[in-house]
Amino acid sequence: MGDCVRLNRMSRSRNFLPLAGFLVCLLAFASYPFVFARFPVTRDVPWASWLLFALGLGLGLAGCLRAFRRPEIFRGRILGPVFGALSLLLVAGFLFLTVSLTRQIPAAANAPQVGAQAPDFTLPDDQGQPVQLASLLGSPQPGAPGTWVLLIFYRGYW
Repeated sequence: MGDCVRLNRMSRSRNFLPLAGFLVCLLAFASYPFVFARFPVTRDVPWASWLLFALGLGLGLAGCLRAFRRPEIFRGRILGPVFGALSLLLVAGFLFLTVSLTRQIPAAANAPQVGAQAPDFTLPDDQGQPVQLASLLGSPQPGAPGTWVLLIFYRGYW
């Protein structure tokens, strides 16, 4: 009877899906700083990494389901959940790094405060002609309403 059990264990196929899922998740985690962070379209919203993580988690889940639904054919009832848990840890670490830590922007010491007078500067307009802030404001006439300029600053986290 012992030979029959050993033969049954030997005849079961290896279940590489959980390992493949973990490797895809590891690739997604490692590819973001080395590849995807270089391009604004994949740096600001890491959709490419999310797709790779979804593929990796799908492979891991399929491998675990395969091992538990058909244990007489496939191995992996122990290593499947282990690789699945490691994949989930990689996803959680990636989300923590890209969502939480990148939002912690250092204070801008030299930025003008709200309501403060902006320093004079010159920038090109939509036709490429230089426009100076002082020329937009002009000199107010006595009794005339003042001229206002609204400046909007977009500060990214890159």
